[in-house]
Amino acid sequence: MNENCHILVVDDELSVREMISLLMKRQGYQVTIASNGQKALRLLEEGNRYDLVITDLAMDRGDGLEVLNHVKTRDPNCPVILVTAFGTTDTAVQAMKNGAYDYISKPFNIEEFKMVVAQALEHRQLVRENIDLRSRLRGEKKITDIIGNSEAIKQIISLCEKISNSPASVLLIGESGTGKEVIARAIHFNSNRKSAPFIAVNCGALPEQLMESELFGHMKGAFTGASDDKEGLMQAAQGGTLFLDEIGELPLPLQVKLLRVLQERTVRPVGAQKETPIDVRVLSATNQNLSRLVDEGLFRTDLFYRLNVINIEVPPLRKRKEDIKPLINFFLPQIAAESGSRARGVHPDAMRFLMDFNYPGNIRELKNILERAVALTSGDLITPNDLPPKLLKNSTDSIIPAPNLNAQNGIDLDATLSKVESQYIQKALQQTGGVQSAAAKLLGITVRSLRYRLNKDE
Repeated sequence: MNENCHILVVDDELSVREMISLLMKRQGYQVTIASNGQKALRLLEEGNRYDLVITDLAMDRGDGLEVLNHVKTRDPNCPVILVTAFGTTDTAVQAMKNGAYDYISKPFNIEEFKMVVAQALEHRQLVRENIDLRSRLRGEKKITDIIGNSEAIKQIISLCEKISNSPASVLLIGESGTGKEVIARAIHFNSNRKSAPFIAVNCGALPEQLMESELFGHMKGAFTGASDDKEGLMQAAQGGTLFLDEIGELPLPLQVKLLRVLQERTVRPVGAQKETPIDVRVLSATNQNLSRLVDEGLFRTDLFYRLNVINIEVPPLRKRKEDIKPLINFFLPQIAAESGSRARGVHPDAMRFLMDFNYPGNIRELKNILERAVALTSGDLITPNDLPPKLLKNSTDSIIPAPNLNAQNGIDLDATLSKVESQYIQKALQQTGGVQSAAAKLLGITVRSLRYRLNKDE
């Protein structure tokens, strides 16, 4: 990834310029150097774009603040790190007000400098994801906007690409909070119906006595309180997609009417004398076992088969742990931006707890945990102290405390480490359903190394 990051280094001291350039190249970054501010401005005016700019503040020909302002004018999302031996609190504050990412005084600690650069580039990536998020919130969704790296999500993406333009009904099945509506929206906005409305209805949230009117509309005077004609959600979705969430909650009388709408492609508002043709694709979702509801007589068999032309099963988050980190990277910039928080990343220790939790509430619970963490954190990174106790408690069993060592209380280090290794391997295999390649990825080792360790324990 580093080789794709291009850094501009600006400093009028040859030794500093070369030292920073060499340091960045050793980290795998592409580097362009400029010996003063004016040369840096020319590079920027020529249309060159950079992922990060590191500039001295005090230079004879064009100072760092001028470079900073020019960068922010051309690319507001490009982070700028100011480096100076002459900095004061006032200039630091001014630089930060002007949009500098950070401010470092010479001489600087090499490891600290590398860390700031890495965080600045991570911030750049989060900003890009946040921009992408805004387009998603405007409804400009694509199949590739479904977040996740797991095989299950990749298969869902592949299936969605094949069915987007089909008129066939789709039934999404999965626990609450697994992202069924996100998938439904992605199908719609990747289809030839994307310019028409996408309307989502939670069948479990509508009062039963109002549900027919909400779905199909009503005529003036059809019932007490119907003072005007009202267009139903079916008609409002004309030419587009109607997403019926929690379809298992739909009462039996309305199931009959919905079935007729799907069969005849017409809708009759409450109190109307004639039917109106409609062109709507129906996507539906449930967290219930509809087959069981059919057997129990609570859901119509004919409607079930009408809705279940194409079936997409969305697995719970605990069965696709590989998706946790991409989801965190997706949600965090959105939550931080909405709350005005400085949080732009997750400390590795906190990430371990987040990866270890099983999320009974799935993606919705993960987002809730991140919202809480962003509200509590006072720094740039979310730490374990910002996480709810249930996450920390969940992971304590996997942490083996170091014993107190003295002359009388020694340990067999090899045996202890072998035991710890075995526990982590077994836990990784449990979390991945026994898939060795996925377990090896969780442990940060190769599949060959995992197999060697398993055979060693036999």
